[in-house]
Amino acid sequence: MDPCAFVRLTVDQLLLKLPAVPRPSSGAGVHPSTSPCFCTLSLQDHPASPPRTALLPLAGASGAAAAHADPVVLSLDADAVRRLSARPAELVVSVHAGQRGTTCGVSAARALGRVRVPVDVARAAAGETVVARDGWVDVGKPGSAPAPSSARAQIHMVVRAEPDQRYVFQFGGEPECGPVVYQVPGGAAAGGQRQPVFTCRFSAGRRASRSRSLTPQSSMIRSASRRLRSWLSSTLHGDGRRDGSREQRKGWTVTIHDLSGSPVAAASMVTPFVPSPGSGRVSRANPGSWLILQATGAGPSSWKPWARLEAWRERGPVDALGYRLELVFDSGPHECAVPIAESSISTRRGGQFVIDPATFPEAAAGAAWPFAGGFVMGSTVEGEGRASRPTVQVGVQHVTCMGDVAVFVALSAAVDLCMDACKLFSQRLRKELCQDQDE
Repeated sequence: MDPCAFVRLTVDQLLLKLPAVPRPSSGAGVHPSTSPCFCTLSLQDHPASPPRTALLPLAGASGAAAAHADPVVLSLDADAVRRLSARPAELVVSVHAGQRGTTCGVSAARALGRVRVPVDVARAAAGETVVARDGWVDVGKPGSAPAPSSARAQIHMVVRAEPDQRYVFQFGGEPECGPVVYQVPGGAAAGGQRQPVFTCRFSAGRRASRSRSLTPQSSMIRSASRRLRSWLSSTLHGDGRRDGSREQRKGWTVTIHDLSGSPVAAASMVTPFVPSPGSGRVSRANPGSWLILQATGAGPSSWKPWARLEAWRERGPVDALGYRLELVFDSGPHECAVPIAESSISTRRGGQFVIDPATFPEAAAGAAWPFAGGFVMGSTVEGEGRASRPTVQVGVQHVTCMGDVAVFVALSAAVDLCMDACKLFSQRLRKELCQDQDE
């Protein structure tokens, strides 16, 4: 397989040191020594990478702080790497004091200045780790007269660019429409031909078993799913079955086949998606779930659980799809589940599903992380009402065979279908998602 040359830009050890200024006699206004501070980070002339925001802990007189801010990670795909390698790239860090957000359309924060850090993307893409900045740097205001160092704010940062090769795959259509899955060599703009690697088959419920004959592979998956539901009920916190509600979305299955037609991975909905009482939405307290399975041979017993995906619809000012992913291990009397991802995706704009220790608080806190290396997997998710052809990225270090890729492709399909499964129950599903459902 031909990987794509991604670059991972990490900004770590963020600290802010403010100049000593007299405390104002009145409490009015924004005073940087008493107000929270934050920064926005963006790559100049790279609109595809939206600005990121990070809190800035304040350093004492010695330059030390109780804790550093969480690292900020910017990922540059193959297209961005080619574009930014042709000219010098700059990371722009804008520093602000005050609360984030706006009041009556006016920013509540005050700009303290900005820092520009040149980044050699070409060297990183060639396989070299590049440290673009390590230490303190003055925060300057554009157009302002130079000030003595004692009167200027300073920011501490470690900016590092490193190679991050990934395999890229793309669904040829929406997962529920049974598309071909292609590998994209060298990025979409590299001129390489997409190569088919998998086919995707979708079933929307039990009625299919009465209206058309089952293939041996689908029988295997359903047999494995039934066998694993009882295992899940004792090992995990879902019972895999809910009664008493006819209004539910259940029984969806996605099977990933290699080019010979053999099933290699699957995603099976093991806990129905049902609305919480008095509500038209799937709640966090009562999520639906999928089991991601990997085929290790022939026959029903060859399907092994790989991960469990839970999803719900978040409440709040912005509608979002909430999710949690756990690796599951069935190794005798000591079955366990290890969380590896938890976040949310806007139901209107869509976003990115990511497995990455840099963006997962538990991994950053030192919890057991089951993968060696950094970025594991990412997948695009479109918002509600938009045609979705997920693009899947998998870190090269996590792939030893096509079966490893297949489970990530099955997971990507399940995440994409969660956007439909968590749709408000006052809205109708597309016909592809309900044509097999029980009446």
